Amino acid sequence: MSSTRVAEMTEEELKELVQTVVRQTVVDLLSDPDEDLELREEMKDRLRSSLAATETAPAAEVAAGLGLD
Repeated sequence: MSSTRVAEMTEEELKELVQTVVRQTVVDLLSDPDEDLELREEMKDRLRSSLAATETAPAAEVAAGLGLD
């Protein structure tokens, strides 16, 4: 089917092609390119420092502050 023109495809072939492209696009968008990589200690320390310095609030409090309660 790779050398077939879209105009020559049956409805079923076109549907299959679109599904394949959409499926691959979703996989590409949701996959983590760094999945097999390991974080260096320096980066872990920076992330810990950042998290410690970050102010957090419960979701209900944030919603109330935005008038969404």
